[in-house]
Amino acid sequence: MVAVGQALVLGGGGVAGIAWMTGLLAGLADAGQDVSGADLIIGTSAGATVAAQVGSGVGLDELFARQTDPARQSAEIVVEIDLAEFAENFGGYLAGATPVSTPDEALRAAGAFALAAPTVPEAERRAVIESRLPAHEWPSRRIRLVAVDCETGATRVFDASSGVSLVDAVAASCAVPGIWPPVTIDGRRYMDGGTRSADNADLAAGAGRIVVVSPFGFDSPLPSPMPLRDVVRRLRDGGAQVTVIQPDEASRAAIGGNPLDPATRVPAARAGRAQGRAGLPAD
Repeated sequence: MVAVGQALVLGGGGVAGIAWMTGLLAGLADAGQDVSGADLIIGTSAGATVAAQVGSGVGLDELFARQTDPARQSAEIVVEIDLAEFAENFGGYLAGATPVSTPDEALRAAGAFALAAPTVPEAERRAVIESRLPAHEWPSRRIRLVAVDCETGATRVFDASSGVSLVDAVAASCAVPGIWPPVTIDGRRYMDGGTRSADNADLAAGAGRIVVVSPFGFDSPLPSPMPLRDVVRRLRDGGAQVTVIQPDEASRAAIGGNPLDPATRVPAARAGRAQGRAGLPAD
């Protein structure tokens, strides 16, 4: 439980999700509804990157430019993936090996897949994460980044007190199984926090006001033991005021079917900013 007034939850969604969320936050600020100053930011996968970027103190306009200006964009590794096909293939691990599999058993199966999958070397992937982040030190703000232990299926939430570098924490949270290598931290191997939940909004419990920015939204193609609708309902039942922002039609089109494609950054960021300028949706 976290005793904070406002929490910002940033979910997974690939490089397109990073761009869209960055544009959305900038657009909300344009509309006079800046939510980036929340007391607590919880980041998962793409959201871990955005959380670290926002926490760096670099302004939203500059972060937006880092998505839309080719001269400022991070160096990314091109990946060909069809999200619907990936969801169908990998979703079987998250759904569980049998109808009675527990969530931890399903995550351990996903972790075994992640450990066995051929990927680029860890160091090569880590260099990409380094290039994304304006600063490599933990910010003074409360930021929590979510990953999952490949072997045990246990959730690991990294923050400034964890004794783990910010780059490694972001890399672990972004380690999509079968696409990117699990990240080694203190002898353990970690995979994408999105295998637990695309958003991990439940970790914001205790905050009075919660804004969830979810690139996959309520209808994520990936199965989860914690569907966003159920989590939001429980948070509201607990007394929190929860606002969920998911891509509108134009943003979904900009993100497209391969959110790992670096070419999506410019259209996704611009669509996100246009969506944000329309203001926060009704709770």
